[in-house]
Amino acid sequence: MLQSYVPLLLMTFFICLFIVLMQFLWRYIDDLVGKGLTIDVIAELFFYAALTMVPMALPLAILLASLMIFGNLGERFELTAMKASGISLLKVMSPLIVLISFIAVGAFFFQNNVLPIAQTKMWTLLYSMRQKSPELEIPEGVFYSQIPGYNFFVQSKDRESGTLYNMMIYDVSRGFDNARVILADSGHLKSADDKVHLFLQLYDGEQFENLRDNNGSVASGNQPYRREHFELKEILLAFDANFNRMDESGMRNQYVGKNISELQQTIDSVGERVDSVGAVYAREFREATYVRVPYYMNVTADGKSRQVKRPAVPLEVPLDIDSLYYKENPSKTRSYLTMALNRAQTMRQEYEFKSYVMEEDRYTIRRHAIEMQKKFTLSFACLIFFFIGAPLGAIIRKGGIGTPLVISVFLFIFYYIIDNTGYKLARDGAMPVWEGIWLSSFVLLPLGVFLTYKAMNDSAVLNIDAYKNFIRRLRGTQKRELEVKEYAMEDVTPAEALSRLEPLAAEGARLREQWRGFPLWKKAGYRILRYKGFDSLQNSMNDVIDFLSNSKNAMAIRLVNEYPYKITPRNLQKVIDTTDELVRLCKELLKPKNE
Repeated sequence: MLQSYVPLLLMTFFICLFIVLMQFLWRYIDDLVGKGLTIDVIAELFFYAALTMVPMALPLAILLASLMIFGNLGERFELTAMKASGISLLKVMSPLIVLISFIAVGAFFFQNNVLPIAQTKMWTLLYSMRQKSPELEIPEGVFYSQIPGYNFFVQSKDRESGTLYNMMIYDVSRGFDNARVILADSGHLKSADDKVHLFLQLYDGEQFENLRDNNGSVASGNQPYRREHFELKEILLAFDANFNRMDESGMRNQYVGKNISELQQTIDSVGERVDSVGAVYAREFREATYVRVPYYMNVTADGKSRQVKRPAVPLEVPLDIDSLYYKENPSKTRSYLTMALNRAQTMRQEYEFKSYVMEEDRYTIRRHAIEMQKKFTLSFACLIFFFIGAPLGAIIRKGGIGTPLVISVFLFIFYYIIDNTGYKLARDGAMPVWEGIWLSSFVLLPLGVFLTYKAMNDSAVLNIDAYKNFIRRLRGTQKRELEVKEYAMEDVTPAEALSRLEPLAAEGARLREQWRGFPLWKKAGYRILRYKGFDSLQNSMNDVIDFLSNSKNAMAIRLVNEYPYKITPRNLQKVIDTTDELVRLCKELLKPKNE
């Protein structure tokens, strides 16, 4: 089992890793193309990206490999031979269970020790690539704005000599109010040797420039400007074309670059700050001054002054606020409302700001808690996908890569949707972090237990005909398929059959008349609660069918096959008609031959 499974697992792992790596490439292709990055920098980014994609590729690879290996065993009837020789499915799976357990333990240490370093280096490298200036490639006929502070327009260019024709340059490096416009018949643009400047040579053109004083205000009532004609103009532009790697310390302090102990330390420290700040806000809110009555008052005792909580003032008669309000003149009442509204708006803005500050800390706690829970979910996902893939492959008995690939992709997409939904709910605080992150595992765990149980008991869980027959049996529309037996344990005589059929026909007719006499509300209730008369008739019909199944008369067997599996008010008349046909057949068989 190990010799067959390990190479297949490695193959599927690298295939899945390549697929998710291509997804990463298409997602960040705009940050990589046109930057002039060297091969070693791109290879380094892909290496770290591949390490960060392991938590997504490993469970899918385990699922696909398990489906393929047990599907091949089932298709070649090797599982059947093993079970026939007394080896259970669980014993066949036991070497792989040990292997997957070691992989799950290794996945935990990978998540805790390797993944934070890989994520730190990958995101640092990716952000450094985003900051790098693009390669200088000015297109024709459109404005080019990749040079900071300048917009270039070139009508055409000579690709062999690099000459640019009919150039228009907007210089906004000193602000839009001090913009310069340069028109030139032709020119050359090339990078300086230091890779941090561009050297621009312009021929036969004009320059227009606004003139303002140092404060940026117009010196007189009109706006002065300067117009300059030149035959040759040389400009040095700042343009850093080098690749500058950012410092990793900033990303190392984020949640993606921490292990379990560091994550827990951050959660504890931020949680302590949230609790202390929340206690301060609560005390301030409780001790706030209302209607200019402070919360504390000064009390002097034994020559010492101290602050104590002001006691509540009991009122003999409830204070009528409306009467006090309407006693004042309209100007004062308007000022009362204005003051109250301003005070309420000020307090609302103050507490909204405090809530935003608290929410930032809570968000930090949630993100660190999510990252800590993810350290464990990968290991558990590996075990779950193995106990889904192995029994499912034993059930479907389809080898190769076609059917297992379709099933594994479908299951993984289902897992990914649930996992992403739980992650977003936990991130936004809609549910506790542990519930959101473990939601996908809680959903797929019963599926793994169910498939393992069905595979160990050789249940046809994916047999479509079995489900169709079950639905037909519930609806009472499934047809029987009895055949005439060549040999039977007991003979079926027409007289004995008639003695069993006549009571069944009488019971059916009596139940039909009784059912017709019920009002509609009773019929609806009996359909839900199941009327006992149908159960009694069902038992009598089953006894008759068991007796007549040994008949050697083809007509009798054909009529017995007309009986439904389950008697309902809809097919009650069919049961009665079939019984009457069998009664007539028995009477025909009992007649003397000369008649």
